[in-house]
Amino acid sequence: MRPILKSSKLDDVCYEIRGPAMDLARKMEEDGNKIIKLNIGNLAVFGFDPPDEIVRDMIRNMSGAAGYTDSKGLFAPRKAVMHYTQEKNISNVTIDDIYLGNGASELIVMAMQGLLNSGDEVLVPAPDYPLWTAAVSLAGGAPVHYVCDEQAGWLPDIADMRKKITPNTRAIVVINPNNPTGALYPREILLEIIELARQHQLIVYADEIYDKTLYDGETHVSMASLADDVMFVTLNGLSKNYRSCGYRAGWMVVSGEKKHAKDYIEGLNMLASMRLCANVPGQFAIQTALGGYQSIADLVAPNGRLTRQRDLAHQMLTEIPGVSCVKPKAALYMFPRLDPKVYPIADDQQFICEMLAEEKVLLVQGTGFNWIAPDHFRLVFLPNSDDLVDACGRIARFLDGYRRRHGTRA
Repeated sequence: MRPILKSSKLDDVCYEIRGPAMDLARKMEEDGNKIIKLNIGNLAVFGFDPPDEIVRDMIRNMSGAAGYTDSKGLFAPRKAVMHYTQEKNISNVTIDDIYLGNGASELIVMAMQGLLNSGDEVLVPAPDYPLWTAAVSLAGGAPVHYVCDEQAGWLPDIADMRKKITPNTRAIVVINPNNPTGALYPREILLEIIELARQHQLIVYADEIYDKTLYDGETHVSMASLADDVMFVTLNGLSKNYRSCGYRAGWMVVSGEKKHAKDYIEGLNMLASMRLCANVPGQFAIQTALGGYQSIADLVAPNGRLTRQRDLAHQMLTEIPGVSCVKPKAALYMFPRLDPKVYPIADDQQFICEMLAEEKVLLVQGTGFNWIAPDHFRLVFLPNSDDLVDACGRIARFLDGYRRRHGTRA
């Protein structure tokens, strides 16, 4: 019979967070192995529960959640998002500017599908959250990766960004706080990016899903609060700050210079209508979450669980010969570097699979985040301290064996 092939639109689409290494881990589990999974920020499996009041309100409203809502979402949670934009100093946002989605992920794909034609380019950070690159490619566009500078704390290289803008560039993606590096961008960098967008009439897509997961007293500046003459599309949700990954409750806010974007906004409305609405129980969680006690503050406090685990993982990893790591200021991840002279890695996906097979620890290789060289990996520091010590110890043991096999040393 004639083979049934996948669409050619998927040729340049990948999502290595759940890629071949994850498939290998699944097979190992089927054989009875216990895998320490540090590949994905799935908070619930590590004992990070959503606030009780969110759960109670979802249950209380479940009897009214069986029908479709407005394609953009229920009024009350969109109103709560509008109030949140005011707290973030984003001006002139109305209810009609807010779209609720099945997580921010659905809205990222929707935003790219509504914008891009074949050959259009979007500047995306390297490293990035790979859904952004995948969404651009799936929509027929071309992702162009601008470099974030590890030596500067993983801040965007503005000069590199500037030289990669062409007549085909439509938008700039900014992930702040950043996944996978944990970087937090200062106002000065954000203003420089906005100036590039202004000069070249580009949309800024601001992925701010970790805007409350901040350490060491850091504060987050929303890009859309810094200008009103550039168009911004800001994405956020409950998955991380409220430990509600499975509720799939996210939002997208269109703000700034919207007068020249009526046709694009019409396209977004069309796409929102085609999926009918976001899941309704998740919508009911939004108002309660944004208006309730912000328990994330306890987790990122100086002695909070996330802070302690970040510090522990960073200390243990950087004690390994040939491993360095910029300490995250935000989010749930770190992106350590393996000195190529000590770890001569040709294929970092194979490297990660070898570590998984030997030590039963699942990580994600740096190239899975569109990083330019096979010399990094991403680690999730969500396990409790005892499990984190075990995991980092296994990583250290594997790397020690790798150095011995290759006759290298730090």
